[in-house]
Amino acid sequence: MNTETHLTLGTLVFAFFVPLSIASMESVTIPKELSTATARLLVRSTSCSVTCGLGYKMEEMCDIGPDGKRRYCTLRRSECLTTWLCGVRHFTVLVDKPIKLSCLTTEEIGPETQSFSYTWRLARGIITTDDALFVPFKAPSYVIELSPAEEYDAGTYRCDVQLMKTYKLVKRIYFGLRVIPGNLVDLNFEKSLILEQKPEAENKTQQNTTIALFKWQHYSWRQRALVVFLGGIGSGVLGGVLLGMFLHSLLKNHHKSESVGK
Repeated sequence: MNTETHLTLGTLVFAFFVPLSIASMESVTIPKELSTATARLLVRSTSCSVTCGLGYKMEEMCDIGPDGKRRYCTLRRSECLTTWLCGVRHFTVLVDKPIKLSCLTTEEIGPETQSFSYTWRLARGIITTDDALFVPFKAPSYVIELSPAEEYDAGTYRCDVQLMKTYKLVKRIYFGLRVIPGNLVDLNFEKSLILEQKPEAENKTQQNTTIALFKWQHYSWRQRALVVFLGGIGSGVLGGVLLGMFLHSLLKNHHKSESVGK
């Protein structure tokens, strides 16, 4: 028998048995005990409290009866782990300034921290995630405090968080630390530009001037005439005031001279 014959026979057998199976399913009766049974099911859950590492979520459990109504609902807190890899966090600090590196966030710190073990490793002098470049770094706690930080402390610190009971890895995070001398920090933007960047800054200034001129040219003739008119009135008033002050001083000096002559 060839392949087409086998395919045809299989189709006929399937078409014959499907109605029988449906008919048998329709004839199944549900026991009376099951028709009145209730089940405790998860009906609602919040998202995990953290995006990486071991977090927590709130779950609502309810008894659901045959009528579909929820009864005796309770809330419980359960652990959740989306991913144990948390990536790299970058820090820059000046020499002789303190800094703290913490494996855990404020949401993760609590009584459960005693059930974790913390392992620190260091790749000194470089920012990397290549695990082959790390060496052990002694720090029994989940926090490393560098007070003060020195240039020698620069590098990448890796923290592994494990459950003490099972040694399961629940979090790994890298800290890229740069320690720079204070005399290298200069906030003068123009001074820090290289020769290739200075023409760009000058071009931006010229562009701003061109934009202002472009806006002036696109004013209507009435708007420009009003601006010129108001400017002329202001100039005339100012000139009149100055002229009046000048004439007043001349007359005052003239009266003084006449009184002295008499």
